[in-house]
Amino acid sequence: MPETADDFLKYVPIFSELSDSTLEQISKLGVKKKFPKDSIILFEHETGSALFVIVSGKVKVSRVSEDGKEVILTILGDSDFFGEMAILDGLTRSANVTSMEDSELFIIQRKDFLELLQIHPEVSIALLQELTQRLRAADMKIKSLSLKDAEGKVATVILQLADDLGKIKQGTVEIEKLPFQQDLANMAGTSRETISRTLHSFAKKGLVELDGSKLRILNYEKFKEQYS
Repeated sequence: MPETADDFLKYVPIFSELSDSTLEQISKLGVKKKFPKDSIILFEHETGSALFVIVSGKVKVSRVSEDGKEVILTILGDSDFFGEMAILDGLTRSANVTSMEDSELFIIQRKDFLELLQIHPEVSIALLQELTQRLRAADMKIKSLSLKDAEGKVATVILQLADDLGKIKQGTVEIEKLPFQQDLANMAGTSRETISRTLHSFAKKGLVELDGSKLRILNYEKFKEQYS
């Protein structure tokens, strides 16, 4: 059976267990909107009024430090979602969200999403599971970035990108479009020069392969064991 234009919802973690008929109903709750590369989708501290699902594209979630530097918290791709915290507590956004490439988003307004949670408690459970995973990942990243040396910090970011955006095949993980080195530096809390030097060091050691914008972790489990 051919996929429809709204089949993207079945790949979204919080909707993946729902029936096709329910997914069709959800597709009617929201609207799709396209954002060109480098568009500001959400501003930190603005009131949260919608949930965003990435149909296609890539976005970065970031904050600005006290000294004016951008700190990238995470990068999200196809089937990821964001904006859920402000929807649940009704408070302001906790970060900025910017498109890193041309992106299409599916947007559900807060009122409709809260009603959906009441009608389908399984979505609430899936949302809690996803939030817990994100909290654990954030805790691990904070610990890693505060305790590790420069090489360890860069490895932590590479592992995060591998988990979020990578595709695994026979033990090798490929990140098809590695973010720019300055973005990686903003994620790792280091300099662009350190990112460049460390990536080439990993390549010399045979841990990764660099191919244009692609990065392959040649033995993912070994790399993870070494730097986790």
